[in-house]
Amino acid sequence: MLIIVIASIGFMMLVSAANGSLEPWASRQIVRFCIGFLVMLVVALVDIRIWLKYAYLIYALSLGLLAAVEIIGVSGMGAQRWIDLGLFQLQPSELFKIALVLGLARYFHGLTYVETGRLISLLTPLLLVVAPATLMLRQPDLGTAGMLVLSGGVIFFAAGVRIWKFALMLTACLASLPVAWTLLHSYQKQRILTFFDPERDPLGSGYHILQSKIALGSGNIMGKGFMEGTQSHLNFLPEKQTDFIFTMLAEEFGIIGAVGLLVLYSLLIIYGLAISWRARSQFARLLGLGVTSTFFLYVFANIAMVTGLIPVVGVPLPLISYGGTAMLTVLIGFGFLMCVYVHRDVRIARGGMEPET
Repeated sequence: MLIIVIASIGFMMLVSAANGSLEPWASRQIVRFCIGFLVMLVVALVDIRIWLKYAYLIYALSLGLLAAVEIIGVSGMGAQRWIDLGLFQLQPSELFKIALVLGLARYFHGLTYVETGRLISLLTPLLLVVAPATLMLRQPDLGTAGMLVLSGGVIFFAAGVRIWKFALMLTACLASLPVAWTLLHSYQKQRILTFFDPERDPLGSGYHILQSKIALGSGNIMGKGFMEGTQSHLNFLPEKQTDFIFTMLAEEFGIIGAVGLLVLYSLLIIYGLAISWRARSQFARLLGLGVTSTFFLYVFANIAMVTGLIPVVGVPLPLISYGGTAMLTVLIGFGFLMCVYVHRDVRIARGGMEPET
């Protein structure tokens, strides 16, 4: 019910973005949601040991799609991130959010607590994270690559990796920042500089966040009313149907509407954590925590982006923003979470399919 309610809010905002029409966004999004919802239920009812068995295969296929973007990818808005399948365009980086969770959960499920503490045991999962992140940076898609690394870090922590190893990795990342800065594209550097001072280019790189803040502030407590937002309907607010849809919602329904959506998101995240903690197998627990943490990170990143807390990174708002692959990925993720709940009492030996005795 929570998923349906949140998605319905998204449909409503897409109708508003199109000035009261179901076309071109809301009608397509509703169809995608219905298809994704059926896929979610199918995923939920499959035995979790089947997903354990084929986790690496799903990871490999997703990595292959990500690599295929380099060869047959379709470019748009200055990036090459999509594969044209005729009926729709597939964005493999979105699907890889779930594939990475499956791959890491499968790997750490096969380790004991002592083995998890060895540095040599962490080389393989690090490669599982670094390989797709590198391909995403080439597209370029800095935002999704960063979110992928953070999602992987959560699973590492949940699997029992020691804190001092995270501190060591963080130190290495900070030391490499000067080199990383030279590798960024000019527009990515501009976004970071604009984050610190949006007024430096109010009609260029700073335009998005300045208009977003104006829309957020103009909504006040109660909002201007459905389809009454001036910033969005007078086309001052860019990408109102995708990345900045939360801003449009806050302008039309005010702080009350924005906080209401955050409460719904929080309930979903709480359910996800509760389901994960009840699971009796390591694979199910890590799978549930991975899906939940990925969902949280993308909610946080989008809202922090449109409110000016982090640089603009082009991350969609789950279940709300327009986008077929993003919608399908979120629903598949919740399908795995429901699968964890359905099979919460199933014990799985480290070897794979056989139940523990």
